[in-house]
Amino acid sequence: MATKSSLATGVGRVLIAVYGILALAATGRSVVQIAEKFSFAPFSYTLSAVAAVVYIVAMIALIVPGRFWYRVACVTIVFEMTGVLVIGTLSLFDRQLFPDLTIWSYYGLGYAFAPLVLPIAGLWWLRKHHRTAGAPVTQSEPAAAAGE
Repeated sequence: MATKSSLATGVGRVLIAVYGILALAATGRSVVQIAEKFSFAPFSYTLSAVAAVVYIVAMIALIVPGRFWYRVACVTIVFEMTGVLVIGTLSLFDRQLFPDLTIWSYYGLGYAFAPLVLPIAGLWWLRKHHRTAGAPVTQSEPAAAAGE
């Protein structure tokens, strides 16, 4: 059940679903790339694995309520945005560094730019809920008032 301190309501649920999809996609991609042809593009394939971890952590951080997980979500999504921008730009200018694509190459072109749009939406959602994210999780308002 979502509470006032949960980020997993409304648009947050959509963000969680998209993070889950990208987590599965990046995990699957990195496992196949690393298992079958790691020596061809180790940097690219390692970045795919890093992206998978980032998406998994961001998804969990958006699901679990509380101030700690809110902060984890902020750090993870800022890291994700930085990664998309840096890797996206490097992939445009240094093709030798990326002999094969990562999920963040060309700003997520292979994923309909979802890797570029997702952290923007995630940061917007976090900013919108920055005051309620640290509130204690309660089952109901009367129970919370009785405990004070």
